Amino acid sequence: MTEHPGEAAPAERNAPAAPRPATGPDGGPGGPGGQEGGQDGGQGRLDADAGLEELPPDLTQAILEATKQVASLLKGAGHPFALAGSVAVYAHGGPGNLQHDADFCVLPEDAGAVAATLRDAGLEVYTPPEDWLLKARCMGQDIDLIFELARQPVTRELLGRAEELPVESVRMPVLPVTDLLAGLLNAFTEHHCDFGAVLPIARALREKVDWPRVRHECGAAPMPDAFLYLLERLQVISPQDDDRGGLP
Repeated sequence: MTEHPGEAAPAERNAPAAPRPATGPDGGPGGPGGQEGGQDGGQGRLDADAGLEELPPDLTQAILEATKQVASLLKGAGHPFALAGSVAVYAHGGPGNLQHDADFCVLPEDAGAVAATLRDAGLEVYTPPEDWLLKARCMGQDIDLIFELARQPVTRELLGRAEELPVESVRMPVLPVTDLLAGLLNAFTEHHCDFGAVLPIARALREKVDWPRVRHECGAAPMPDAFLYLLERLQVISPQDDDRGGLP
């Protein structure tokens, strides 16, 4: 579940037939010094589909296993990151029927180094047509490495707000619910406006959301404002007496 305006739902974003080597957002090579990682096939290397046969048939569990593996690699290499998307919602106690991919926010300037770390571990990493993320494959599952969230670059401030939460047995930084929901609402456009996908999240995690901040950051745009009005009518949140487009 990648939050970005005008893009197809994650299930519709297919990898290109001939993936290009991963690059950073500046178009440079993915690894430090322009060198490809993972050439020596050394100890600790992971096949992109290694262990797939051991995974349970439950897709949710398969995505969680891949999430834990990638998070462990990023933590081990010291890369700043935060879990985002549907797996982050799950980590906060939201709906747990995972169907698509795992999303990680990374700094734009770290994208190349992150790609090199994953490639050195044996994962396939490539650059999709979209210019705001890299993609990887781990244990048969799709991984999105996002350096632009809802039209805004990922910043150290955003990553600094991440909460340390367990994803099953592995603790990792996870974006707060308010940031997750604001990213989803800011991604709404006339061509990509699936209220039905976001409504269960808002309902399940409403007590963890800073709703005045969400209104302030999102409510001026028509699609997020319409969603907030829907939440009011469904009594998920309380109506705002003054202008619903933002804080007084």
